[in-house]
Amino acid sequence: MTVTTPNSPAHWLLAAGLLVAFDAVFAEALEPQEWLDRMGVAVQSANYEGTVIRVQDGKAEALKVVRTIEDGVVREKVVAQEGNGLEIIRIGNEVRCILPDKRSVLVEEWNDQSTLFSTLPSSKIRFGNEYDVSIAREDRVAGRQAMLLRILPHDEYRYGHRIWIDKETGFPLQTQLIGADGATIEQVKFADISLNEEIAASAFAPSYSTENYRWFNQPERHVNRDVDTDWTSDKLPPGFRAISTHEEQLPGSDRFVTHINFSDGLATVSVFVAQRLDGNTEGPSSVGGSNSYSVVIGDHHVTAIGEVPAVTVEQIATTMAPR
Repeated sequence: MTVTTPNSPAHWLLAAGLLVAFDAVFAEALEPQEWLDRMGVAVQSANYEGTVIRVQDGKAEALKVVRTIEDGVVREKVVAQEGNGLEIIRIGNEVRCILPDKRSVLVEEWNDQSTLFSTLPSSKIRFGNEYDVSIAREDRVAGRQAMLLRILPHDEYRYGHRIWIDKETGFPLQTQLIGADGATIEQVKFADISLNEEIAASAFAPSYSTENYRWFNQPERHVNRDVDTDWTSDKLPPGFRAISTHEEQLPGSDRFVTHINFSDGLATVSVFVAQRLDGNTEGPSSVGGSNSYSVVIGDHHVTAIGEVPAVTVEQIATTMAPR
């Protein structure tokens, strides 16, 4: 018979085993919405450092990523491992894009944009008749145990998602945007990652001396105020509704555009309504999973854009009209 004392190695091994077993039972007991809640907290609060493989339009790129958040201030650095050596450094809302091959720095203002996770579902999502969400299986990503969540749409107006969520922290280790045919449109996957470890401030310094670089400041898009608008669509895809409307001043211009956000609780489509100008383009455009469609309606130029199938933005843009 083996006797363990509070300070014996056997005691600590037993305690560690019980803790692992408890964590496994806890993780298995969580519902899909609880996993999304954990993920939402982790994305906003986790410090991490690692290597990401991002696939878009059939092209893969490797990125070194480091991120911390302290006192509400986000610090992030993303470095392309191939090509021109692009570096993106974010401190708070200021983002510097360093282009070493052009010896240039572009300075922009971001609000809540995420470099990696712009398409993740919110923890506040309400799944209705448009999606089913389920836990598919336990898996392993970047050497860590993960739970695979599957989000399936009911029609062709929205994409599906697969999300591998770290069992220990709730952090998304891999995400896929899925088309109607089941094929992966976009993917973000960590090849290796360190989570919630101390990261030195020097990790966010540029890898290049930018002393003699040219600096370009991108004019900020000003959001003036929430407004009511007569523009709407009576043929929105099922489940979509207007969730916000405001006016924005276009960068470097005194012109204003009406910006209407439509959402089904997960997917979001932005519609911009501006005065028609000579040379306004019409028709579709796409980058990865993001699609847009522009059309001239009377004296206005209307553009719908979102991380949704092309049929969705075309239907919304072409059916917009003033009441």
